[in-house]
Amino acid sequence: MQPFSLNEYKAVALTLADQINNLLPQTQCTKCGYPACQAYAHAIADDGASYNQCPPGGQEGINRLAKLLGKPLIPLNPANGAEKPRTIAFIEEAACIGCTLCIQACPVDAIMGANKQMHTVIPDLCTGCDLCVAPCPVDCITMLPTASTSTGWQAWSQEQADSAKRRYKQREQRLIQENQENEKRLLAKAHEKLKLLSLEAAETQAELDEKERKKKIIANAILRASTKKDIQAK
Repeated sequence: MQPFSLNEYKAVALTLADQINNLLPQTQCTKCGYPACQAYAHAIADDGASYNQCPPGGQEGINRLAKLLGKPLIPLNPANGAEKPRTIAFIEEAACIGCTLCIQACPVDAIMGANKQMHTVIPDLCTGCDLCVAPCPVDCITMLPTASTSTGWQAWSQEQADSAKRRYKQREQRLIQENQENEKRLLAKAHEKLKLLSLEAAETQAELDEKERKKKIIANAILRASTKKDIQAK
């Protein structure tokens, strides 16, 4: 028996969900009904979703999934949208108020800017997901067509999909890290507040009762934060 080549070994090692995810365009647009391409891939692998719910992948994407799954070719589910030419987000910078809501909504970090400063979209990084449009409070974001009228995988390359997936994962990791750092800062502030409160003098019973009430609230908050931290560490 011939030994597996490296590529064959990698193919065997991948879960079905991983293989499905690798065939998705990674626009992270949520049009499939799931929060990200990977979540949709897991749903397909678990028979919780059909393989025809990805408008950006179009019919070619459905064909690829059908081949992998050994299932018949079926049309795109219209409930999830239609296969269309690719678009790119454009921010009217003169109207932008710098609220950062679009930056928070972009799943692949394709928008540059800072709080109270105008933002701009990096065209080469935009997947056309249009998730930045709805949150904008001043309606200064529009989706513009690209020069190509191609749709699905004819308008999108595997290299672009791989790049979008890397940026999505990097963003997810950054958000997790930022959240952990913020929780760490809040926990440290709570400990400091509890320490200062313990040092405060109480001259009357009412003041003592109020002091104990505040200490109990802070102590409970610290306990909840510590318990959450322990659960996340497991």
